[in-house]
Amino acid sequence: MRQRIAVVGSGPGGLTLARVLHRHGHPVTVLERDPTRDARPPGGTLDLHEGLGQRALEKAGLLAEFRALSRPEGQAMRILDTDGTVLRDWRPGPDDLAQPEIDRGQLRDLLLDSLDVRWGRGVTRVVPGGGDGVLVHFEDGSRETFDLVVGADGAWSRVRPAVSPATPHYTGVTSVETSLDDVDTRHPDLARLIGDGSVGVYGVNRCLVAQRTCGGHAKVYAQFRVPLDWATDPDPADTEAMRSRLLAMFDGWAAPVLELLCHGKAFTPRPLHVLPVSHTWPHVPGVTLLGDAAHLMPPLGAGANLAMLDGAELAESLAATPDDPGKAVRTFERHMGERATKWAHFTTSGLTRLVSPDPTQALALFDEVQPS
Repeated sequence: MRQRIAVVGSGPGGLTLARVLHRHGHPVTVLERDPTRDARPPGGTLDLHEGLGQRALEKAGLLAEFRALSRPEGQAMRILDTDGTVLRDWRPGPDDLAQPEIDRGQLRDLLLDSLDVRWGRGVTRVVPGGGDGVLVHFEDGSRETFDLVVGADGAWSRVRPAVSPATPHYTGVTSVETSLDDVDTRHPDLARLIGDGSVGVYGVNRCLVAQRTCGGHAKVYAQFRVPLDWATDPDPADTEAMRSRLLAMFDGWAAPVLELLCHGKAFTPRPLHVLPVSHTWPHVPGVTLLGDAAHLMPPLGAGANLAMLDGAELAESLAATPDDPGKAVRTFERHMGERATKWAHFTTSGLTRLVSPDPTQALALFDEVQPS
């Protein structure tokens, strides 16, 4: 009898797990809190690394489709000083496929095909240890039993408490996101500033990053060190008050850089939280975690990549040992923990250097990781 497997969360990691299991002929149920697949905007763009996210897509049989949709030119990166001086202007070669960009919505559509997703099934808690399996409690009061429940439900996972008491803690850095539409037509100067990929401007304990997505759109992120309650007053929904507050925070920066904030449509603050760098847990039969639920770290391009490879490897391990899923999960947890710890150290250090009292640290990090 096949294991009844539930994946909680329809992000990149959970969908990759489900997709690879589906490819191996194993049924799997994805439980998602959102009422429909289009209930909220899918987010910005992701750079999928050759050895991580792209490897996961290859295991899912979707690498060719990804390459057809991805934007290799989106790897371009320009670094400016706060006075607008160009410090670095790196552009990928014509055959550079190390980290091409793809919009989150496009990636989600790729992974969703042929999957059984139960929309509007918000999970409140998971109780392992029952004789018939793992009991999943839902927001509507109903319950359902599975043999294996995989928490792929992000930073504030409802599955995590079943295996670990760890909770995310604030890094001291808050990110505020806004967006620009029809940037090439409506804001041609900003389009040139951003280029084909992204532009980053780094000052004392703060930075501005703008990144192209497809269809002429761009995302803008302001990051800075402030107390956790910084975003509660004024109300973030008051767009003009938030704009004024941000412009004051970046006062003195070059006018073309500040234009990134002047034309933003709305502002969404996100205090950046992380889990402990070496977050692990004793194996609990019938429950495991992947992605941000397991190893939440600063958003420096690793999170979705790691989550997708987590999902692909767990699926392959389960498919390879159908008679001993416990062994498959234990092996997966060990390998995932080792890999995630290395990346958590890197991203934690990276955030410290990117939002630093010494802006030259950001430039030094770029020089260390960017191809020559």
